[in-house]
Amino acid sequence: MMSKIMFPSDAWVKQLEVELNRSEAYAEAGKNWEGDFYFVIDPDKDNPQQESTYLYMDLWHGKCRAAYAVHDKSEKNPAFVMSGTYSKWKRVVTAQLDPLQGLMTGQLKLKGNMVMVMKNVKAAQEMVKACTRIDAEFSA
Repeated sequence: MMSKIMFPSDAWVKQLEVELNRSEAYAEAGKNWEGDFYFVIDPDKDNPQQESTYLYMDLWHGKCRAAYAVHDKSEKNPAFVMSGTYSKWKRVVTAQLDPLQGLMTGQLKLKGNMVMVMKNVKAAQEMVKACTRIDAEFSA
């Protein structure tokens, strides 16, 4: 029995990398994707952490080339930054909130080329499916 992986954490994003790289569906859906990401999890009432968490992912043509938590956000200058509060991200990674729906309704924010994102909706959906395969532990 594997122990649960705390979300958000370096271990969690590394497990997401594993899940993405073993997913044929993601490889196909993301084959035209180019651009690295910060996923920014901001604290809110459901999360005791005081600071935002930055999870970096280098996504390239259906593969994840790197994934880790970043302690100094100036370390990387990714093409995309997607941010939201802890409770919103929890809903995304448990497939209760579609990330594009989240963006359209202002629950999540995106810096970067929205056209690229809209052209790769299926990749985003496969990414959420990969998230749901991680046995995650949440603080609330």
